[in-house]
Formats: sequence, C-alpha cells, structure tokens
Amino acid sequence: MTVDSCCQYGPGYATPQDAFLNGSREKLLYIPVIVPDHSRPDYLVTVDSDPESKDYSKVIHRLPFPYKGDELHHSGWNACSSCYGDSSARSKLLILPGLKSGRVYGVDTQSDPRAPKLNKVVEPQDIQEATGLAYLHTSHCLGSGEIMISAMGDKEGNPRGGFLLLDQDLKVKSTWSQHETKYGYDFWYQPRHNVMVSSEWGAPSSFTKGFNPAEVEAKYGSSLYFWDWKERKVVQEVSLGQTGLIPLEVRFLHDPAQPHGYVGAALSSNVIHFSKDEATGLWQTQVAIPQSWVKVEGWALPELPPLITDILISLDDKYLYFSNWLRGDIAQYDVSDPQNPRLAGRVFVGGSIRKGGTVKVLGGLPEDVDEQPQIPLVQGHELHGGPQMLQLSLDGKRLYVTNSLFGPWDQQFYPDMVSKGSYLLQIDVDTERGGLSINHNFFVDFGAEPDGPGLAHEVRYPGGDCSSDIWL
Repeated sequence: MTVDSCCQYGPGYATPQDAFLNGSREKLLYIPVIVPDHSRPDYLVTVDSDPESKDYSKVIHRLPFPYKGDELHHSGWNACSSCYGDSSARSKLLILPGLKSGRVYGVDTQSDPRAPKLNKVVEPQDIQEATGLAYLHTSHCLGSGEIMISAMGDKEGNPRGGFLLLDQDLKVKSTWSQHETKYGYDFWYQPRHNVMVSSEWGAPSSFTKGFNPAEVEAKYGSSLYFWDWKERKVVQEVSLGQTGLIPLEVRFLHDPAQPHGYVGAALSSNVIHFSKDEATGLWQTQVAIPQSWVKVEGWALPELPPLITDILISLDDKYLYFSNWLRGDIAQYDVSDPQNPRLAGRVFVGGSIRKGGTVKVLGGLPEDVDEQPQIPLVQGHELHGGPQMLQLSLDGKRLYVTNSLFGPWDQQFYPDMVSKGSYLLQIDVDTERGGLSINHNFFVDFGAEPDGPGLAHEVRYPGGDCSSDIWL
C-alpha cells in the first residue's frame, strides 16, 4: 500500500515505516490489572505517560469489570492498521478476552480516551454454544473487519487450539477454521505470503493450576503451525523438540513482504527464527538466540530456565526484544540480518538470581554478565518478580514493561509480587548503537492501588503499537 497517512483513510498507519517515522508519541497507556484472589473484578487502568503532564506516571482512571475471576490477559483492537484501506473503520474498542472465564469485553476508548467505558460484554456461554471454545488468549483485528481471538481449550479445560470470529458489534460469528490444533496460544498472519503462524502453550486443566515440570511432555506443546491463510487450514506443523519447549509469543517482521519471524520458546528459553524457503514454499526453523539454563543452589531445581515470556520487534524491524521472567533481564538484539541476531543491550529489572537473594548462581550466566546482578531500587521501590509483558513506543525509544505472567504462576514463583503488587517500568532505548537503561522518573506501583495490590499485564495505547498492528 502506497497511500499517504495524511489522507483520510482507516485506522493506524499506511506502513510500519510511516508509523515509525511519523507516529504520535504515546500519552496514555491502557493496562488490565488482575485481582489475584478474585475477591473483586479485574479492572482496566489508564496511565498518563505524557512527560509534560502533571499526572505523568500516574493512574488517572480505573474501569472495573462486572464479573470476578476473568483473569484478563492479552488485548487487541476492533480495527488497526490492517484496516487502513477502509475509510469507514475506526479503532474505537479495546478487546479484552478473559483467559479463565472465556468472556470478552469491548471497552470504548474513543469517547473519552482518558476515561474508557465498558461498551459490550460477550458472555462465555454464547461463545461456547456457537464454537465450543474457551480459555481465550490473543485478539487481532483482520482486514475484513472481523475480530479474531485464539482459544486454548474447551470449557472443561481440555486442550483445543481454535479461533473465534466476532463482528464489529462483537457478535459471535463462527470459528475462523474448521481445522484445530492440539494446543493453542498466540498467532500472527501475513497475507502477502498467504500464511498464518500459531503457537501453543498447553492444556488449560494443567497450566491453570501452576507449573509442574513432570507434565511438560504430556500436557504442554512444542510445535509451530503454519496455516494457508486463504484456505484456513494447517499446511505444515513444525515440531521444535527440546530446543523449542512451550513456544509462546510469535511475531513476523512488520514489513509484510518479509518472510521472517520469531517465536520465544518459554521453557527452552531460546528464540527461534522461522523463514520461508522460496524454492519449496515450506517454512524452516532454526535456533537464532540460544540461552543456557542457569546452574543454581537455593531454587526449586538445580537449573533455572531464563523463561522467555514475551517478545516484540521494533517497527523498523531493526531490534528484537524479549523478557526472561525468571532470570530477570530484558534483552535487545539487532535483527537487521534476521538469521543472525546480534546482542545490542541488556538490563536486569528483577528476577530470581539477584544479588543478595536466596538463590546462588553456580554457572550459566550470559557471556556479557560477570556476576549475579544488583537490582536497583526505582523511586525507592524494590522490583519484585521479573520482567514479563513488553510494549515499545512507535519510534522505538521507550520500552514499557510489566511483571505479571499469569496468576497461578505468579503465586508459585513470585509470591512476594502477588502480595505486594506488580510494577510498570519505562526503559530508555538507544536506537542508534543499542542499549537499555531504566528511566527512574517513571514508575507505577500497583501495590499502592486503592483497593489492594494488583497484577498489571499487557500495555496498549491509542493509535496502535508494536504487537497489535499487522500490515497487509
């Protein structure tokens, strides 16, 4: 698409480069906050991120939802840059699926961006009656105007990888495909290559109770699925084996012509690159960024996996970022050569191997880390937990990070974070030479919430971002 973003087209931006060079600075952040004991409903906060505002780095609005126990997780928009060619489309609803409840909320962020309001609720029984799907995860808008949400199971918690379709009024339409995968989780589509790629977590009946290493082989996934986008069917399953256990977040490069993407294998803790073989049309995978497990004393096991839980790519396709939730660091890699990433920066913002903690490191730290990291205080606050969800400014200069993964796993691995609340940090990014550093002027403490500590999850902001927008 060659249209100019100054003209009256649909939501988002004409191209990733247009968003990168001309996109507006994010001044508001929308973040779901999970109530860990389910004593009250989860809620959506609005955070002021405008450094010129008197409310900078503060929660300025809270929208509680009607029901308890949703476990809000990943969100998306009703329309984004995939609808840019449709002048009638508007990005007005933030779509929030409940991972545990299977419910979907549509939140109006357009009427008053500083104080969003609930617009629509899609009840789980309506979704299950039409599709049989539950345990909802990733939401993406489609160029067709439909909203697609991945599912991980049925209402009994049995594994079932499928995709729910909603219309713009959030009415349940159908499943996207009659085909299903063993497990479900994340997905990303790239119509120019007639492909969608999806990943897998595990059986909801298992992961909702916490993580049991003995169940990895029988209850968790290790495959990527490549779909024919037009025919809506799986055409290739790639087993990643021991190097790709529990492949979670999956991303293509933003340039829709590029046949390259990555997935973060959480348990194996490797970043896996996938690319299209133009001669055969098949998709190939390779470990692009291997990470060793850390040899430790004083932890549950003798080795601690870094545990990659989120990845994203800058809009200029130069840098890939990922969070190591258990080890405690955010890594920045230059992926200008997609098959040969190069370490560009790293910053520790928590984790289990911090200096002065209960875990002693015996070996296996990254080559650029000499000793157990000293985790700084930020505005006097200890950084509990480890880095988890990431979001990047359109210009690539500010990286936002929260530290809640999933309620039962938070309680298992970081009980102090659950009892004391999570955080929102801003990381300054050197986009020229590479490098990451904590912005000590920005900190949101979700342990200080009026009704008690909460767990902050994914960050979105008006106008699109680096993990919700897909270009056609």
